[in-house]
Amino acid sequence: MIKKILIANRGEIACRVIRTAKQMGIKTVAVYSDADANALHVRQADEAIHIGASPSSQSYLDIEKIVAAVKQSNADAVHPGYGFLSENPAFADRLEQEGIILIGPPANAMRAMGDKITSKKLAAEAGVSTVPGHMGLIDNADHAVKIAREIGYPVMIKASAGGGGKGMRIAWNDEEAREGFQASKNEAKSSFGDDRIFIEKFVSEPRHIEIQIMGDKHGDIIYLNERECSIQRRNQKVIEEAPSPFLDEKTRKAMGEQAVALARAVNYHSAGTVEFIVDGKRNFYFLEMNTRLQVEHPVTEMITGLDLVELMIRIADGEALPLSQNDVKRNGWALECRLYAEDPYRNFLPSTGRLTRYNPPIATGDNDETRIRNDGGVYEGGEISIYYDPMISKLVTWGKNRQTAIQTMQEALDSFELEGIGNNLPFLSAVMRQKRFQEGKLTTAYIAEEFPDGFHGVLPTPDEARSFAAIAAFINWKLQERAAMISGTLDNHRRIVKNEWVVSIFDQSFPLVIEVDKAGAKLEFAGGEQISLESHWLPGMTICQFSVSDLSNMVVKVDVKGTAIRLRHGGIDAIAHVREPNIAALAALMPKKLPPDTSKMLLCPMPGVITAVFVKKGDEVEIGQPLAIVEAMKMENMLRSEKKSKISEISVKVGQSLGVDETIMEFE
Repeated sequence: MIKKILIANRGEIACRVIRTAKQMGIKTVAVYSDADANALHVRQADEAIHIGASPSSQSYLDIEKIVAAVKQSNADAVHPGYGFLSENPAFADRLEQEGIILIGPPANAMRAMGDKITSKKLAAEAGVSTVPGHMGLIDNADHAVKIAREIGYPVMIKASAGGGGKGMRIAWNDEEAREGFQASKNEAKSSFGDDRIFIEKFVSEPRHIEIQIMGDKHGDIIYLNERECSIQRRNQKVIEEAPSPFLDEKTRKAMGEQAVALARAVNYHSAGTVEFIVDGKRNFYFLEMNTRLQVEHPVTEMITGLDLVELMIRIADGEALPLSQNDVKRNGWALECRLYAEDPYRNFLPSTGRLTRYNPPIATGDNDETRIRNDGGVYEGGEISIYYDPMISKLVTWGKNRQTAIQTMQEALDSFELEGIGNNLPFLSAVMRQKRFQEGKLTTAYIAEEFPDGFHGVLPTPDEARSFAAIAAFINWKLQERAAMISGTLDNHRRIVKNEWVVSIFDQSFPLVIEVDKAGAKLEFAGGEQISLESHWLPGMTICQFSVSDLSNMVVKVDVKGTAIRLRHGGIDAIAHVREPNIAALAALMPKKLPPDTSKMLLCPMPGVITAVFVKKGDEVEIGQPLAIVEAMKMENMLRSEKKSKISEISVKVGQSLGVDETIMEFE
C-alpha cells in the first residue's frame, strides 16, 4: 500500500485529500508557495515543503519543483487535486519516468481528453452524442468570426486546455466573437499555458449535467450517477446537486453508458467526469471530459456512500474496484454551494483580505436525518490571496429528498458566519429561497435570467419586515436591560427599560409596544398586529435562532455596532435602529449624508493588477469604449466607458496593483 502521498495542490482540495489519507493511515506532504506559508493545508499535513513564489507559474505549476519535493520527502505517490497540474499529461509522463505513482488517470487519457478538440473527435468515434462545432485550431480573431458565422450565433468560444470556466466566452455577434476570442486566448495562456481556442454551437436553454465515472487498472469502469451543475455564473459552477431533478432513469442510464464507453476508448482508470449539455427534451451532447477529481465530488459521495478519494488511492495502488455497476446506490439528495470570495453587491467582483470571522455550521454524521458537511481550506484569521481561485469552501447538505436537502441548506447558510471579505453567502441564500429553484427549473442561464440587473439583496415580504422589526426590538430591549443592571449605580436611580419603541428598518418605521418574558416577548404594532417571539438571545451572541409567529426557527446573524443592529437571514441584510418615540421623531428630521460624487472617475472595482490601459490623457472616449483591464484571481475584467467624455488624468500604469475604489483615471 502507498505509505506517503504528496499533494500537488493547495487550499480546500489539499485538505480534502489529507483527511482521507489520514483515515487510511497514509502520511501526507503539503507543498506551498510564499502566499500559502500559513495556509491550512500546510498545518494539516505531516510534512510541508516550500516550492516557490506566489504566482502559480512559479510554484504549483512548476513540474520540476513538484518532482523535487517528491524526492525530498520520499513520497510514494502524488495526488494532483484539481486545477494546476491535475490534467497535465507532461506532468503524468514526468512522474512515470521517475517511478512515482500518480493518483489519477494515465497520461494518454489526459492527453486525449484534456484537449477538447481531440476529445470531441474521439467522443464522436466512440458513439457519444456531440455538439456541432469547429474542432480545428483557430488562427486569429477574423478567423474566429468567420467560423462563428458558419456555425451560426450564438457560439461558445473555449480554451482547448481549459477548465473551471476559464477561457470561455459566449458570443452573440461578430464583435463579441472577435473580442471573446482574444479574451479567451489571453485567459487560457495565463491559466493553463496553452492558448489554443475552439468554437462550438451554444445550445440555448441548456442544462449542464455530468456523469461521474471510476475505473481501475484491470479494465473495469463504472458510473456513479449524475450531478446537476446548471447554476453557473460566467461559466463557473456555483451550486451543484445529485441526482438531477430533470433526468429520468432511461436518460440517466444512456448518459452513464456513453460516459463509460468514452472512458474505455482511452483505457481510462481513476476518477473522471464526462460532462454533457442536456436540452429541454432530454437530448444530451458531450461537452468535455475532466480527467481528475471534480470540485463537486462531495454530492456524489453523499448519495452513494463512497469516498472517491479513497477509491482513487486504492486504484492507483493497483487494487480492483470494490463494486460493480449493480452495486452503485442512489440514496437521498445532496446539494453543494460554493462559497466564493466575491462581492455579490458589486457584480460578483473578487474580494481579498483577512477572514476576521470564519465559523461554518456544525457538521453532522451519517446517523442524522439530515447531514451537513463543509469542505474548506481556510481558517479564521487567514487571508484570501489575489493569486488563486476565489473559492473559500464548499457547503454540502443531504436529505432524504430534494426539499429536505434545500431546507437544510437554507439553515446551514444562515448559520455560516463569514466576515472580513466580500462573499456570496447572501446570494446563495437568495437562490435557495426562489420558487423556480425549488421547482428544479434550471438552465445554465438561470442566474442571468433571475438576476438580470445583478444581485441587490433580498427584499422582505411585509410579514418578514415585521418579523425583523420584532427581532430588532427584542435585541434592543435585552441590551437596554443589561445596561440598566450595571452595578455601582446610585440607590433609587436604576433606569427602567421602557416598552414603547420605534424600529426603523427597510426604510420603514414600526412603532410598537414590547412585553418581554422568560421565553421571549410579545409585541403589538401600531396597526394592531400582534407578534409572539421566542429566543434565548443574549448580548454578545452573533448568531441565534428566533421563532417569530409563523416564521419559526429563523437563524439570524446579529451584529450590534453602536445604536445600529444588523440582522441577516435568508439573503436579507438589514440595519435597524430602535429608538424611543420622541427620539425617533427627531431622527426622521435629520438630513441624510450623500455619497461622494465619483461620476467623473473610473474606480478600480476590485483588488487586482492593471494589465492594460487603452487610452491616454486628452483622448475623447465613446460609450462602451474599452478603457482598461484589471486582472484578479486569474480572470480578466474589461472596464468600459459609461458615457461620452474626455480623459483628464491617468492615475495608473500597467502592472500596478490596486485596491477597491482606487482611482484609475478621471474625466472632464
